[in-house]
Amino acid sequence: MNDFTFYFKMGWSHIISKDALDHLLFIAALSAPFTIRQWRPLLLLVTSFTIGHSITLVLSSTDVIRFDTSWTEFLIPVTIVIAGLIAYQASPKQNNYSYRALLAVFFGLIHGMGFAGSIRFMLASSQKIAVPLLGFNLGLEAGQVLVLMVILLMAAGLTKMGIRASYFTKGIAFLAIIAGLAMCISRYPL
Repeated sequence: MNDFTFYFKMGWSHIISKDALDHLLFIAALSAPFTIRQWRPLLLLVTSFTIGHSITLVLSSTDVIRFDTSWTEFLIPVTIVIAGLIAYQASPKQNNYSYRALLAVFFGLIHGMGFAGSIRFMLASSQKIAVPLLGFNLGLEAGQVLVLMVILLMAAGLTKMGIRASYFTKGIAFLAIIAGLAMCISRYPL
């Protein structure tokens, strides 16, 4: 199997797996306030998150920066709680895309730190990191787009059934906040 395919599958499973609950909650909270008609700006938000994630992976895999994993593992659910709080207060008609895109990049930097240590060791033996990182990030993006589509289709389906979009948004946001807080408590570095 070539490097690109291997790392694409790794990026895909980084979000599409039972171990990716933190990532799934974050993407769900990020996308919950949006309607299916707003898929383009939402796709840009998810891509902004991937860009932040990619920056951290590049800097870490080239050994420019290193992070204390215990604090990173704590900060990841903090981003979930913040994304949930923002989603809970959001209105689908009043989305500030620039602000959310910057926040998505910043949160991507934090989430990227969580995986940076693992991928650094796998890439250390390879002198060429461009293809593996491209494969990983494209796999990650593909997985995020799938999650995004599922969330948008669920929201659209519930709306067609007569359930207000704001109920769906608040439900996803509340779930993200509660689960994120539980993760914060369990991951707090002592």
